[in-house]
Amino acid sequence: MLKLPEELRAVKVSADARRTAVMVIDMQNDFIEERGKLYVPRSESLIKPIKSLLNTAREVGATIIYTQDWHHEDDPEFEVWGEHALAGSWGAEIVEELKPKEGEFIVRKPSYDAFYGTPLEHILRYRGLENLILTGVLANICVLHTAGSAAMRGYRLIVPVDCILALNEFDYALSLRQMSFIYKAKLTRSDMIEFG
Repeated sequence: MLKLPEELRAVKVSADARRTAVMVIDMQNDFIEERGKLYVPRSESLIKPIKSLLNTAREVGATIIYTQDWHHEDDPEFEVWGEHALAGSWGAEIVEELKPKEGEFIVRKPSYDAFYGTPLEHILRYRGLENLILTGVLANICVLHTAGSAAMRGYRLIVPVDCILALNEFDYALSLRQMSFIYKAKLTRSDMIEFG
């Protein structure tokens, strides 16, 4: 078991609900369901804490944004990962337990970074959002690349450590280190976030 350094420990965090979005990154059948094309072992363990966080965020009126990895035939990314999250397929759909509610945003992305080639920044700007709570998979790929783009655009990042996952402990710890040290993300847990 990899022991996390003290600076990667979760702390209590507060955020203004009116200025905050909870982002659910790529919680899709191909990654979360065992029969998915790129199943992430243990990823179903994220459903409960993310769902709890979403319930709280909805109660206080925070913005909810889902991302979907969304690829078309012969996507260059398939050379790296094989075919996955094919547009319109079962695998590309968000898992049933976390389905978006009416009025929540879905951002379909062609690559790791949720800002690249999507309307995400437009949504955040016109909603007047300043804080992003990042959840989902994979910590060291889509979550990390989205965190980097968000930080460079001036957003405050909050990462509940029980709501993200990588394929192994090293990648998980490295992701937390990158997000907290380089992008100044506050590391917390889903039950340690207070909305004001």
